[in-house]
Amino acid sequence: MALGPRLDLRQTQSLVMTPQLQQAIRLLAASNLEIEAFVADALESNPLLEAESFGRDEAAEGEPGGSAREEFTADQLIAEGRGEGEQPLDLDPASLDRDFDTGDADWRRGESGSRESGQGDWGAASGGSGAHDEMSGIDSHGSGEISLAEHLHAQIGMVAPDPNSEFIARHLIGLLDEAGYLAFDLGAIAGDLGVTLGEVERALELVQSLDPSGVGARSLAECLAIQAREADRYDPCMARLIDNLELVARGEFARLKRMCGVDDEDFADMLAELRGYDPKPGLALGGSGATAVSPDILVSRGKDGSWHVALNEATLPSLVVNRTYLTQVRGRKHDRETQSWLREKLADANWLIRALDQRQKTILKTASEIVRRQDGFFRRGVSELRPLTLRDVAEAIDMHESTVSRVTSNKYLCCDRGTFELKYFFTSGVGSSDGEGASSQTIKARIKALTDAEDARAILSDDQLVEMLRAEGFDLARRTVAKYREAMGIGSSVQRRRQKKLAGLA
Repeated sequence: MALGPRLDLRQTQSLVMTPQLQQAIRLLAASNLEIEAFVADALESNPLLEAESFGRDEAAEGEPGGSAREEFTADQLIAEGRGEGEQPLDLDPASLDRDFDTGDADWRRGESGSRESGQGDWGAASGGSGAHDEMSGIDSHGSGEISLAEHLHAQIGMVAPDPNSEFIARHLIGLLDEAGYLAFDLGAIAGDLGVTLGEVERALELVQSLDPSGVGARSLAECLAIQAREADRYDPCMARLIDNLELVARGEFARLKRMCGVDDEDFADMLAELRGYDPKPGLALGGSGATAVSPDILVSRGKDGSWHVALNEATLPSLVVNRTYLTQVRGRKHDRETQSWLREKLADANWLIRALDQRQKTILKTASEIVRRQDGFFRRGVSELRPLTLRDVAEAIDMHESTVSRVTSNKYLCCDRGTFELKYFFTSGVGSSDGEGASSQTIKARIKALTDAEDARAILSDDQLVEMLRAEGFDLARRTVAKYREAMGIGSSVQRRRQKKLAGLA
């Protein structure tokens, strides 16, 4: 058979992620604050979009198409379908998630939901550790770390030669960014303070002498040079290497060796030394404190004892088509290119409005199912937290697991017990006498309670903890108790005995 070129015509079918589908999937996984930033960009680029506040007009509540939002019970939201007269979104991220299910494999580990990390639960509560019977709010836990500014202010008083230099240095510390860099012109700072440039430069030298080494630098090269001087490695060869960091980034090592005048061994040592420096020394310390989390979902208890689930309207953007502008531009004569642009912008606006509306409904249905299944937690605390997997929720609301995973990512729920990440409610389970299983968070809470209540003269061993938990109906192995105890930072029986003896002596 002779070989030769030929033309073939083949017809195949394939499923392709369109840009709109990719955008819909990203919107589903984004938090309300991220959506707010996305909507701000959309409003800037599309003149047919207009922002609308939820409470703009109370009279609009009774009008058809009004923008007012209602609060629904959990059971109503789970059972709710598409509203009357609504058209389905053409690009439903949930409908095609199963075909583009990448990046969510960590959340599908079977019914037990355990991870190889040994933690044994799906997520951690943002409002607090599972070590407490009653979970405290997220805002009650600070980072516990000293900030960079506080760390530097504590040192400057000991090295400043006079009050004037200390005042300027403290002002410079206040201008540092979180990485420890100074992004302001020294001349402008001198003008603002009414001092000479030399005084500002001397104050900056004081700041650059503080710990951590490298703070107060105005560039990466200066930051590395400060650390090299601190390590007593800032010789002329290292200086030339730091002055030519762009050649290091491009990998032009042969040229750098010629410039520095060193052999291969010395250059390798210099490069290793350079890579050991911290380019962002300020990040080694805490920032300005714990950042407040804006909850995406609000859960409240009704007078009849049912749970009411609603989206947080304070951070939730709402969009409508700018009918006034659309009427104005449609009333004019435009060329074909302008008309095509208007049609494209109108289609984009309608799609985005429907995509955001579908995102809200998906979040509400998912959160409502979580609230329904974890009813005991919301009523009585972490001791009633039940094992729950993404698959359980996905099957209950007729969605794919990956959709539920995206919905619960970067989302926070606020209730009477505090603010928690939605992932917190997905916990692994262990056997219990009632046959339903118990959440790993519940087990951790009991272990913490038992170890806190133990007497210093009768410290409980892991075997004793196992027996006590089994007496309460929890079927656990000794290694499981040890794993949970270590995950909470609780020491062994020997360590606890030593700690409690020292505490008693104090």
